[in-house]
Amino acid sequence: MPELKKFAAHIDPEGNEQSVKEHLIGTAEKTSQFASEFGCAEIGYHCGLLHDIGKYSDAFQKRIHNPEKYRKIDHSTAGAKETKPPEGMVIAGHHSGLMDGGNSLTSYAGDGTFLGRMKSVIPDYDDWKKDLSEEINFDYNYIELQPDFARKGGFSAAFFMRMLYSCLVDADYLDTECFMDKEKADNRSGYDALEVLIKKFDEYTRPWLNPTGKVQPLYQCRTKILRECMQEGEELHKGLYTLTVPTGGGKTTASMGFALHQIKAHEMKRIIYVIPYTSIIDQTAEIFSTIFGRHNVVEHHSGVLLDSDENNCDPRQIRNVLATENWDAPVIVTTAVQFFESLFANKSSKCRKLHNLCNSVIIFDEAQTLPIPYLKPCIAAIAQLVQNYGATAVLCTATQPALESYFKEFIPDLKMREICEGCSKEESLVFERVTIRNAGLLTMEQLEERLNKNSQILCIVNRKSTAQELYNCLDNDGRYCLTTFIYPADRKAKIAEIKQRLKDGRPCKVISTSLIEAGVDLDFPAVYREEAGLDSLIQAAGRCNREGKRSKEQSEVFSFSLEGKSNPRMEQSRGALRETIRKYEKVNSSEAIAFYFQYYRELLGQENLDEKGLIKIWDQMENFFPFATAAKKFKLIENDTETIYIPADETVEEYLQIIQSGHASRTIYRKLGQYGVSVPEYQFQKFIDQGLVDEVAENIYVLNDMGKYDSQTGLQLDPEMGIGIFFD
Repeated sequence: MPELKKFAAHIDPEGNEQSVKEHLIGTAEKTSQFASEFGCAEIGYHCGLLHDIGKYSDAFQKRIHNPEKYRKIDHSTAGAKETKPPEGMVIAGHHSGLMDGGNSLTSYAGDGTFLGRMKSVIPDYDDWKKDLSEEINFDYNYIELQPDFARKGGFSAAFFMRMLYSCLVDADYLDTECFMDKEKADNRSGYDALEVLIKKFDEYTRPWLNPTGKVQPLYQCRTKILRECMQEGEELHKGLYTLTVPTGGGKTTASMGFALHQIKAHEMKRIIYVIPYTSIIDQTAEIFSTIFGRHNVVEHHSGVLLDSDENNCDPRQIRNVLATENWDAPVIVTTAVQFFESLFANKSSKCRKLHNLCNSVIIFDEAQTLPIPYLKPCIAAIAQLVQNYGATAVLCTATQPALESYFKEFIPDLKMREICEGCSKEESLVFERVTIRNAGLLTMEQLEERLNKNSQILCIVNRKSTAQELYNCLDNDGRYCLTTFIYPADRKAKIAEIKQRLKDGRPCKVISTSLIEAGVDLDFPAVYREEAGLDSLIQAAGRCNREGKRSKEQSEVFSFSLEGKSNPRMEQSRGALRETIRKYEKVNSSEAIAFYFQYYRELLGQENLDEKGLIKIWDQMENFFPFATAAKKFKLIENDTETIYIPADETVEEYLQIIQSGHASRTIYRKLGQYGVSVPEYQFQKFIDQGLVDEVAENIYVLNDMGKYDSQTGLQLDPEMGIGIFFD
């Protein structure tokens, strides 16, 4: 038998070739390893082995060796034709994304559906059977090997397919990266071991747990909460938990203590810390970086999303695509937008990281902010991770929104348990550090007058335009405006300045959108909060007298509405807040909080907890597994955003040059994210039309006129909503 010729899968910048067989086996082994986390190693291996068999065609070989002369070739469909759906959908979409299944009667070649793809004619690739004769199992049966939970169909099956897709895509990227750029190939071994992380955490918390001298009651309660969380993390099984800790109770550190001991007890992989979608992740990531070392923490801002193209033969572009985020670090800090939109996404750039949620502890900070129009789909996704993928989920908040009944729809037998029974009634009084008052309706002039009477004050408003207007009316000494249109590195610097001014007793007046309400430890003597919801008011109150150094009576938090500043999107939450204030004298009591959430959901109606029908969509028989449709429907931020990078210093230029040279890495993308500002797509288009940004590499847009970035208020846009929802 004549020797089979060598088939090339990739060609690196130096002209070295990786054979198709080498790539398929390498990808199969990695996919198998990743899928073993949920008991599907054999299915993973099969997907990896088949995913690129289309590269055995003569047409592809001509294309890869001479891309300028030969036309584009579909090499993803071949593997899908050699198996059956739904496994075939995973293979067919490993470049272009998971597609809608289509309809067996009406789908046609070229219509963008999977069944349409199966009707397409592709070049002959029969040599794969000879080259892989020893590796492939021709008796393989996907239906028999898939786990029981995937056989139920509907949402469970779709979730399983997306997880399998994630395993394949990440394995494909990593194996290719290993060949294309061996120096920065697989970074999974570059992080500290769990034992080292626990040791670092113990060193950080030692002053809490072993204090010297007299300890204030507030710190005693924080220590008690921390100890209880660490103990429960060691003793409790994997599952679904709540952590209800009063604002200022140290829940960030306490939840991390629980997570570390849970991971140690059950040999889990990593910690995912999810920040509310209306907030910023800067300070939380900074705290964890201080504890564990910056190299062990990924602070995932919005940024570069590059999907692979099966016809891309440019090594520089390929290497940049391979560097997209995959959440392989021990500690990930991200936003709810990144987290949930990825879980419902269909593109490789967003789905690549999903399998790394398996066997992890996922902490949802301020769980009450889970977006109401998508509440049931979000809960369904969390339920899948807990029930079928070995995850522990912690709903962490000071205002627990009572979600157990919704979880029972998806996990009837799973009981949600509170981690920390908390302090006694007497000890809880320690956390009552403020007096909440209703200031009623104010004009802008009245609000400005109130703010300027205070040397140190925080005012949180619902609109960016309002924040800018108020900022311009404040006394110049020590005034700050915080929005998500200030790039992260700049925000960090400003927050550090604010902390120091507060500590020194110097004038410090801050106007902010809601981004400051979670994950930012600031301590003001007085706070004003424009009407939003009760949870927002209580979170704002957490920025007042945080360390308990002033009396409750001296620490006032005012809820107010602004004349002429109505916001239709907040009518239900504001209405529920007003009814709660009318009914309860103490609006931050557990009774008032329970009333608020119940009343709020009644105003919305049960049908609005899955506004886009994303749970039912998987049962539509006329279009099975509508992945692309679901991805379009699931948008926590209705307006798509684009990232503009601010060339603030020479460091940014260095990062951009590395990306332009085709030597990007996840580390470079992570660092560049510190200089990105996400803006609504319609505003981004204005920047394009006016020639204010340059595309320096694929999907990398850089501001070319620094006059459009104000050192105090950030990227200059037309006035619009600014409650932090543009950050993803």
